[in-house]
Order: sequence, then structure tokens, then C-alpha cells
Amino acid sequence: MYSGSGFSNWEIGDVDVFIDEIGVHHLFHLIIPNHDYIAHAISNDGLSWKRVKNALWVGEPGEWDDDMLWTMHISKNFEGEGYEMYYTGLKRRDKGIKQQIGRAVSLDLIHWTKENKYGLPFKSQAPYYENSKNNPREWLSFRDPFKYQFEGEDYLLICARSAIGPTYRRGCIGVAKRESNGFILQKPLHISYVYDDVECPSVVEINGIHYLLGSIREDIKIRYWFASEFKGEYHAFHDNVLLPQGNYAARIVKEGNHFLIYNFYFVGGNVNTHRVIPPPKQLDVDDNGRLLLKTYHYWETLYQKTISQQDFPIPMAILGNPTANLTFVDKNKWQCSCRSGYEVFCFEKPANDFVWEGTLTVEGMGKTGFVIECDGDGTGYYISIDFVNGFVQFRAWGFNEKDVKNNFIFENIQTNQFEILENKQIHFKIIRYGNYYELSINEIVKLTLLDFKYNDGKIGVYVCSAIISLSDSRIHVIPEPENEYATSNPDEI
Repeated sequence: MYSGSGFSNWEIGDVDVFIDEIGVHHLFHLIIPNHDYIAHAISNDGLSWKRVKNALWVGEPGEWDDDMLWTMHISKNFEGEGYEMYYTGLKRRDKGIKQQIGRAVSLDLIHWTKENKYGLPFKSQAPYYENSKNNPREWLSFRDPFKYQFEGEDYLLICARSAIGPTYRRGCIGVAKRESNGFILQKPLHISYVYDDVECPSVVEINGIHYLLGSIREDIKIRYWFASEFKGEYHAFHDNVLLPQGNYAARIVKEGNHFLIYNFYFVGGNVNTHRVIPPPKQLDVDDNGRLLLKTYHYWETLYQKTISQQDFPIPMAILGNPTANLTFVDKNKWQCSCRSGYEVFCFEKPANDFVWEGTLTVEGMGKTGFVIECDGDGTGYYISIDFVNGFVQFRAWGFNEKDVKNNFIFENIQTNQFEILENKQIHFKIIRYGNYYELSINEIVKLTLLDFKYNDGKIGVYVCSAIISLSDSRIHVIPEPENEYATSNPDEI
């Protein structure tokens, strides 16, 4: 994982990742709140990162980007050799009102030179987009470029604003096509008629379907739309959330046969709190053409040891509920029950960092889920699995020693939905990697977040007026995450 570590620990802004010819992941990201340069880090695995030479700095006074640098996208140079970066720039004289798109080039992804040919930089213009005369907000959204090549021609997707519509619903995904004389704005690729802005847009084609991704400020989620053609009419499924709340600024990069999705995460749901770049996830589609997330394939290469359920420590009922009971049905199946109230069945985890997978089944009614970092009083993280309504929640729940009048913590950190099966059974996979937590249900990632409240404790399951079984589970021990903040030589990776 990766995080800033300077005066503040929330300096990471929007991200982009490029994977070079030898498989090195190159992470580029903004530095906030100053936005004065674009930082660069590299990784061999997409998990552990090292900072290298900063990619780009704001321009000299009087230049078009002398105030701030905003979101960028890196790709191979359309002219043949090296790479190009399209990025957003602001000028001091404009006082942040106008955002423009410019370009830089590099032969090695390390050393970058600004090179604004082909009509660059360019800005938001009529008739399709807001301009200085049609600007009800008094600042023009025109940022976050994403280059996409379709049928041999280059396009830039842009976070833009439609020229018409209610002020707070004009956010759209703009598009410009590269012509011989520069990039020419075309009508918006998609207008949702819902959001103020659709930030960090990107597009990917999977199985003949084009999927648009955008980050939404209103609810801090990443959503998507689909169309049968790149310039077709885009639609939304009944649930078009790809990444749940707290995840933002997602970008897609191809790695072999995989489509990886990177983003940053707001710890605590506040933009001015700790920001971390979590491990990537993989994009896939289901039989109905809906996008879904799969666990990053690289995790399996990190397994140091695998422990079967029959070799787990014996779980203990920590709350002392007299109506609770634990039965060992066979060596790889436990039955946990509690007729009235809650009970938590916990055992010592074999390592701080692990992947725990298995089958959880509910028999009859009641509540259940998992606990992580749970102490002897039941304080820890609770992953609630609602088998009736299809909701999964990650919450911090426990004792609050700082307030005797409200001596509890009960914070829902992240919520998502999952598809209910008639047999009330799921295959789960829980990843604990430092302070990163990921839950997959039936091979689909549903929770992906970071939190720093609890760092030590037991793991297990909880039940409330329910009978559940945990079966065929195993824990894979993985190494602790490496955190590198210092500048490093790219030749050393």
C-alpha cells in the first residue's frame, strides 16, 4: 500500500497507473493541497511502492499551468517512441476559474518534458460545454483527461460540464478527438443529468461492451455506465456502484489478460483525513454484462503458509451468553448458535496479515457475520452479513473510554449489497493486510477499505438468535506490507 508521509498524511490526490513493458507499475499522483507537482512511485507487484523522481512541476510565472497541476493520464506516445502524459493545469491569473488540458512527454517514464503541440493546452468551449459566458457556478470544470484509442484514433475523455441543464446536474463525460490540427471537442460522451461533476472518467472495452467509469463527489463512490459502442448511448444497471463509499479517483490499467483498477481511499470518509492507495482489484463481468470486482490475482503468490480449519485454535465464546453453543460437527465444520442475544466466538489469528476463506451458512433466522481485531470485551471490527436483505456492512463497534455518557463506538464504515442465494450460504474471502480490509462474497469483492481504530485482537464469527455453520475454511498467512516513503533510485527496484 502507499500513503503520503510529510507534513500531513492526506497529501495524496488523484492517481493514475501505467504498467511498462517489463511489468513495473508506475504510480503517478497529485500532491494536495498545494497541487504543485505530480509525484511518481514504482512497484513490482502493485502492493509495495517506492517514490522516485517527481514527474512534473507547475510552470514558471506567466505560463498556462503556473498555479496548480491536477489529474493526469499516462499512455504510450501516439507518435511512436516513449510516453505521453495529458494533465490538467490552472493559471494564477485565472484564480482557479479555468481548467485546461496540456501534455508532457517522456522516453523513460522518469524524465518528463512539457510539450504542448496539437492545439494544446485547450479548454472548455461552446456549443457543447460551459464557457466563460455560460458558467453559472463561476468556475469551469474541464479536467482529468483520459486518453482512449478506438479504431486507430485517439480520444480524450474529460470531466466536463454540459452547456445546458440545472446547475448542479450538468456534470458529464466530455470527449475530444485528435485531428490533424489538434484536439477537437465533440458532444459529450455521456450526460447522466444527476451529478455536479463526474470526476476521473475512464473507459474500457470488455467482451464487446464499453464501460464508462466516473467518481462521484456527492456520495464518494465510483459508478459506471455501459454501451454497445464507444460513442453509443450509455445506460446504468439498477445498481451501478462499482466501488463502495470512500473509494475515489479510480483508473483502469491493463496487466496481461487482467484489467486492474486503482484508486485512493478516504479513511474516515473525510477528504481532509488519511488517504491511502489500497491494493488493486480486477475487473470482470457477469453473465448479464454487469461489471464486478475480483480479488487481485497476485495475493495467491504471497501465501507463506496455509492452515486448515481443523488446525485452528479452539474458538471461545467471549460474551458469556448462556444460550450460546459451539458444536464441532466434523474436523472442518463448526456449528455456532445463540438462542437469545449476541455471542462472539473468537480464536487467535495465526498472523497479523492473512487471507481467510471458507463457507458460511445460516440455518433459519437471525444475524451473523465476522469479527476482526476483537478483544475480550467484544470491541473490534464487525462484518455484518444480512442473508435476508443482501446487505454487508463493515463497522467499528466497541467501548469508548473517552466519553462516559456515550461509552460506546458504533460506526458503520462501509456498506454494500450482495446477491442472496436461496440456500443462505456464501463463500467468503477476507483479506487483512496492515490496515487494509477486503471482503469477497462468492468471488466478488464487496468491501474494500482502510481503517486504523483497532490493530490487535482475535478473529471469528458472531451470532444473534441464529444457528450458523463455518466450514471448509482456511487461513493463508501473508507477509506484512512494506511502507516506503523515502525517495528511491528507480534502478534499485
